[in-house]
Amino acid sequence: MADRLVFGCGFLGRAVAKRWAARGDRVIAVTRSDARREELESLGLIPLRADVTRAETLVDLPECETVLYAVGWDRRTGQSRHAVYVEGLKNVVERLPPPKKLLFVSSTGVYGHANGAWVDETSPCRPRREASIAIYAAEQLLSRGLLATRTVILRMAGIYGPGRMLRASELASRSAMPVAKDSFLNLIHVEDAAEIIAAVADRVDPPELFNVADGQPADRREYFSFGAELLGLPPPQFIEPEATAGSQRHDGENKRVSSRKLFTRLDIKLRYPTYREGWTATGAR
Repeated sequence: MADRLVFGCGFLGRAVAKRWAARGDRVIAVTRSDARREELESLGLIPLRADVTRAETLVDLPECETVLYAVGWDRRTGQSRHAVYVEGLKNVVERLPPPKKLLFVSSTGVYGHANGAWVDETSPCRPRREASIAIYAAEQLLSRGLLATRTVILRMAGIYGPGRMLRASELASRSAMPVAKDSFLNLIHVEDAAEIIAAVADRVDPPELFNVADGQPADRREYFSFGAELLGLPPPQFIEPEATAGSQRHDGENKRVSSRKLFTRLDIKLRYPTYREGWTATGAR
């Protein structure tokens, strides 16, 4: 039994928190809203009202063995990604009793565009998008701070699962989809991602850095064709997306993410080794 503190009980954070609570850990879940209190309590979690972007709410944070920082950006708040990912993290770090481990959920977006090449934890980071730039700045903040030797950074590929990432409405519209040939998606099912985080919390000594992906980059066009078949829709039609500055295309940052380090270190066996198993089991909804 351990004490865990979770910032960001969204799609991923909630899945991890439920696992910890189910095995008897004391899990404190930070939420901005009193409206979520009953929901969190029903999952066996202890709600704590606070907002990472409002330093005055981060008082009396509990001392815990493990802190999971999985805060996502919510466009409804009207705040910038920098305010959430960087300033919010800074607020927490300045007020958090130092845990044994801080697990920081980052993104493989920090690598930027690699023209379809493989990237691993030693590859240079050249983020292009606003979110990736902010997340990489948050990584740098941690690496220079008091918690640097207690931090494990987890660079997540695209997390999918029920209701996430299939673009079902776009497939159903039967409009031509701007998806480039020979471009890749890097994915991890939410249940596998949660299991990996739980394993890292138990078995990895910080400081450390891992990519978290299923290691089987998906051809984008094959991915959406499979989704259409699963939904009982006609095969989608594709067009080449328009080029943007520097001849880079707007349909994504094309790279293939290696998780060999993670799989070797932890001997991880995925429940859903590719999106095909994941979507077949989960259902395309």
